[in-house]
Amino acid sequence: MPGFDCAVIGAGLAGLSVALKLGRLGRRVLLIDRKTSLSSGVHTTGIFVRRTLEDFDLPADCLGPPIRNVSLYSPALKPLELESPFDEFRVGRMARLYSELANQCRAVGVTTVLDTSLGSIERQPASSLLHLSTGLRTWTMPAKYVIGADGAGSRVAELLGLSRNSEWIVGLEDVYRDTFKSGPPRMHCLLDPQLAPGYIAWAVHDGGEMHLGVGGYAKDFRPAEALQKWMHIARTTLGLEPGQRLERRGGRIPVGGVLPRIACDQGLLVGDAAGAVSPLTAGGLDPCLRLSDMAAQVIDSALRSDSPEVLANYSGRAFRRKFRTRLWLRSALRTVRSRTLINAACWCLHTPPGRKLAERIFFHPASFPDTPGLGRLQQPHRLPIST
Repeated sequence: MPGFDCAVIGAGLAGLSVALKLGRLGRRVLLIDRKTSLSSGVHTTGIFVRRTLEDFDLPADCLGPPIRNVSLYSPALKPLELESPFDEFRVGRMARLYSELANQCRAVGVTTVLDTSLGSIERQPASSLLHLSTGLRTWTMPAKYVIGADGAGSRVAELLGLSRNSEWIVGLEDVYRDTFKSGPPRMHCLLDPQLAPGYIAWAVHDGGEMHLGVGGYAKDFRPAEALQKWMHIARTTLGLEPGQRLERRGGRIPVGGVLPRIACDQGLLVGDAAGAVSPLTAGGLDPCLRLSDMAAQVIDSALRSDSPEVLANYSGRAFRRKFRTRLWLRSALRTVRSRTLINAACWCLHTPPGRKLAERIFFHPASFPDTPGLGRLQQPHRLPIST
């Protein structure tokens, strides 16, 4: 088998997106994932925000109905009801979306290899030699560039000497069939520093699925126990009626912001591996897609010019400067452990200025910023997926 222009390690949303874009550009792409099936072992809730829905042509049959309503609860369970005039959120049917993307990757010539893990990366004069394991078989494959899309604890980042995530929260959620007894599509968010330290408990239902989850700093809470308590609150106080449980999801969510060094002359990082997650909301799907767009442009430019130096423009430092406020707010969330203080803050949100702040956090269309070194993304930002 000949060598590849690039090897993408990890076939989640970030890996599939960047592999598909490079395949569409005619590049020889090897896509590798440890799972035996991409539709199993999904880790994300899959909430797509308005700007993503506007800028990316996601297949309608991979999305739930639109959500415009948000209920934000204080620790005392007093709700702040918010409603947007726009369709703000849609919950992705992620297993179906991954399968769609994988099929499109294969259709444009991307070589996909599952049940395969990366052992090491050996530097060579004009490429990198990947040492891989599939079952009991070990094999090697050269690739000009390596793209790490392998999650918060990225092995690629470690092997290429790039920045690595050092701050994350742990999320755990159950996915249920929605019984249609819980009212119109809505997102419920509970701020409780004892139940979900440093983050929130959430319940999202859209008439098809209901997602109930908790997140927080691992050293400060027990996810399974917290999820059980949240389920009791959701049933008895919020009046939610989940149906049959379909699956349990969980994993680490990096919240330290985009990492400073996410590229070198051997390759680059995307998605959670690059820390492309909002430090404040921990939303990662929109940053994932936008950074994958940029990564594909950079890799294609480096291949066209035969100049690895192009990858130096793919710098996380430019992003970090635009996330200063969110990083500061993340620091505040990390340290606050007083329910009394959170109740007081939630009371302030019921004032007109406070409500505007809450609406800005939940409904503002601002998203992942463009980076000066790469210029603005070319329009349109369309994922070439057939519906």
